[in-house]
Amino acid sequence: MSACGLDFGTSNSGISLPARETVSLVALEDGATSMPTAVFFAAEDPAATLYGRAAVREYLDGTPGRLMRSLKSLLGSSLMDETTAVGDRNIRYTDIVTLYLRTLRTRAGAASGAALDAVVLGRPVRFDDDDAGRDAQAEDTLRECARAAGFAHVEFQLEPIAAAMDYERAIDREQLVLVVDVGGGTADFALVRLAPHARTRVHRSDDVLAHDGVHIAGTDFDTRLNLAWVMPTLGFGGVGPQGKPVPGLVYHDLSTWHRINFLYTPRFSGSLRELAAFFAEPTPYRRLRRVIERRLGHEILGRTEQAKIELSDAQATRIDLAHVEAGLAVPARQAELLRLLEQLLSRLVAVGLGTLQRAGLDAARVDTVYFTGGSSGMSALRAAFQRAFPASRLAVGDLFGSVVSGLGLDAGRRFGPGAARARSRA
Repeated sequence: MSACGLDFGTSNSGISLPARETVSLVALEDGATSMPTAVFFAAEDPAATLYGRAAVREYLDGTPGRLMRSLKSLLGSSLMDETTAVGDRNIRYTDIVTLYLRTLRTRAGAASGAALDAVVLGRPVRFDDDDAGRDAQAEDTLRECARAAGFAHVEFQLEPIAAAMDYERAIDREQLVLVVDVGGGTADFALVRLAPHARTRVHRSDDVLAHDGVHIAGTDFDTRLNLAWVMPTLGFGGVGPQGKPVPGLVYHDLSTWHRINFLYTPRFSGSLRELAAFFAEPTPYRRLRRVIERRLGHEILGRTEQAKIELSDAQATRIDLAHVEAGLAVPARQAELLRLLEQLLSRLVAVGLGTLQRAGLDAARVDTVYFTGGSSGMSALRAAFQRAFPASRLAVGDLFGSVVSGLGLDAGRRFGPGAARARSRA
């Protein structure tokens, strides 16, 4: 049995291959071990499907077609059973997820020299914050997509637990660790007892004292910043000639990764024309129409995301919008970012502290707060947790590699030779 760990992320994905008590990350694209969770269908040739960075580049180069991102955000929703227009055909969202997972499996198989038939898939603590039925549906859907992609054996592991397994390889003493995994779509927490002598255990439920999760993460940061910084130049927050506000839904869709494509459908064309009556000035409406007609939404949101990243180290930057209108740009400042995201960051800290309360412990008992996930690269996020855990050591893992590495370790323990012997004795 050839096994792997697979981190299907909202923004980026990866695959790892176990080898005894170590693991290797697969270079999936351009030598990188993480690949954007993106699929591009060319309008003129829907069969010419691109993935990852190649998909994003093709879209940014102006090739007519559909760019699909943040597919993980749809899991557990009714949209997964629906279809979307790709050229002159319709394709189910579940089939798009399957195509992406099959691409990861094929590329990892080529790197390992074996057809991968077993996988430990990462999953957030909650696919849905409030509905256990939707949460179970999301896992079932992802399992079905993985099997359709060619994996005969599919098991799941919570993403923060996988990150803890990876961190455990580096420690030389027992520690009580709060894992803070803030990615693109969810923030996940786990309070775990880790120790060098526990590394080879297959079952770790006794060491997991508590876990929790919430749908607040990088894409939510992007949405809030895009609405504050960029969308006002397109008319968001404006008032029309009769004193009525410009409808805001279109701007929220333009600022939400997995909803942008809904604005590019023929169905929305009539609504876009009707919006003109709500604008007192023609310039913002002209910009909005240009963004939608030229399908610039993903590029704009990507530039906002890049500004967010830059402001971890810089006091200020600019978001260039010359592709919308010559000379157009908006400033972005670190102080504004802190103000705009303060409520969301406070909510994340509250969920982290609530995870400790589930175990009956307080912050003083935590030896290490371990960060992983792409959004943990934000200095503002780590500073918020430092204030809440003043006595704890802060450790930052491989933001895009800790979870997938831990999933690979878990796959080796579950599906490796020793695990096979244990199963046969049972």
